[in-house]
Amino acid sequence: MKRFSIPPDILERLHFVAGARMGLTKSRGEGEFTVYEPRNGAVLTKFLAADKQSIDRIASQAHEAQRKWANTPWIERRQILNGAAHLLRRHANEIAEWEVRDNGKPISEAKADVLSCADTFEFYAGVNLSGEHIPYGGELSGRFAYTRREPFGVVGAIGAWNYPIQTASWKIAPAIACGNAILYKPSPLAPITSVLLAKVLHCAGLPDGVVNIVQGGAETGAKICENRLIKKISFTGSVGTGKCIARACATDNLKPCTLELGGKSACIVFEDADVEMAVHGALLANFLSQGQVCSNASKVLVQRKVLEQFTHQIVHQTENMRIGDPLNESTHVGACISEEHMDKVRQFIRTAVDEEGAKLLTGGERITTIQGLEHGYFLSPCILTNITPKMTVYQQEIFGPVLLIIPFDDEQEALQMANDTEFGLAGGIFTKDLARAHQFAARMNAGNVYINTYNDTHPNVPFGGFNQSGYGRENGEASLWNYTQIKAVFVNTSGRLDSPFA
Repeated sequence: MKRFSIPPDILERLHFVAGARMGLTKSRGEGEFTVYEPRNGAVLTKFLAADKQSIDRIASQAHEAQRKWANTPWIERRQILNGAAHLLRRHANEIAEWEVRDNGKPISEAKADVLSCADTFEFYAGVNLSGEHIPYGGELSGRFAYTRREPFGVVGAIGAWNYPIQTASWKIAPAIACGNAILYKPSPLAPITSVLLAKVLHCAGLPDGVVNIVQGGAETGAKICENRLIKKISFTGSVGTGKCIARACATDNLKPCTLELGGKSACIVFEDADVEMAVHGALLANFLSQGQVCSNASKVLVQRKVLEQFTHQIVHQTENMRIGDPLNESTHVGACISEEHMDKVRQFIRTAVDEEGAKLLTGGERITTIQGLEHGYFLSPCILTNITPKMTVYQQEIFGPVLLIIPFDDEQEALQMANDTEFGLAGGIFTKDLARAHQFAARMNAGNVYINTYNDTHPNVPFGGFNQSGYGRENGEASLWNYTQIKAVFVNTSGRLDSPFA
């Protein structure tokens, strides 16, 4: 294992290809991207996007590297993945600081993200990639079949900006554990920590060319989807982009894709719930990472008997959250990813309050009073009431720190509102009646349901959505099926095979 350190020139070379960081000096693609630091609004770095020629060259190198990697003994692969986990834990603080500068989330959350990435690599270091034995003749017929799980070859993956290093880990770890090579494109809004992850893997002993980081935007992503050496696509991001990727994968260069898209989830608080727990759950469901979480439950449905108590407590706790420098350990709320995105969230709030009749209980203001960070993209967590199903905030994914309190009278009404969406990523239930919780969970149209908690994730539990929230799964053994193909092998050991024409 090699020694890992943060490169002093990390901002200058943000492509990672064939085991080394590199910067492009020219590109026929999308040109130059500017990266801003969310906490202060300053320019962090600039980079040139990878063009078609670069993608084709890197995919070819990855194709060659994958052949050797797939033949690497499993024990060696396991040692490399465990080595990466070890380095991530050892350097969690340093990497987390760059995650904050890259993304704007509080340092406490960034550290937890890096440590969860270590867990992910450790989990996939221990998986058992096995097939099945399938008898199909009589007991003594000498005929049976077995299946093999085989890698696709080169995988193309496109990540999101809200969990930069975690999204990269969720895709890279299972892909390489299954024997694939990968081209990973992070969001151009948060391009840095995926490069650090690639360097961690290099230091852990991963052969050159197995993991490659290419930078760019939509055009670069399209070229990844179109490349004929890339046999599988995995994407995390918006529904609109996900549909574009699905169309690209279904044209003349047919390939499977995994899509983890947006959501418009609900958290249901029944009258028998522990109200303090439910308040904490609603905070988890709305204000982590400045509300920029795909599984968030912005629709908080509260049974009328506990509505007043719940509302009082959650407003009080929200107003006591500390908004500040995300590099400060005491900060609860960091900065939105960009000024453009922050303004989009503020427009949701203005439309709801000024045009559609919602009531603002707290928050929703840009914060410009943090010393030294006056130009950062800080937005105070917002709570709205008097919500109706026709409102924009009720129907659309906000992807920001905006919580809607919506009363309900009975279980059927709550279920109808929870399922009143084209999405299906997540949902939460708070109640002391676990029989009701399990029955309600079964009727929710969501890929992930939380009972008396919210936004839990773990490497050994699958994560993904229904309906417009995508298909395929991240994490768990289910993720292994996304990065392998099934081969069926039919065997005849009887020593005879009759002619079909006798």
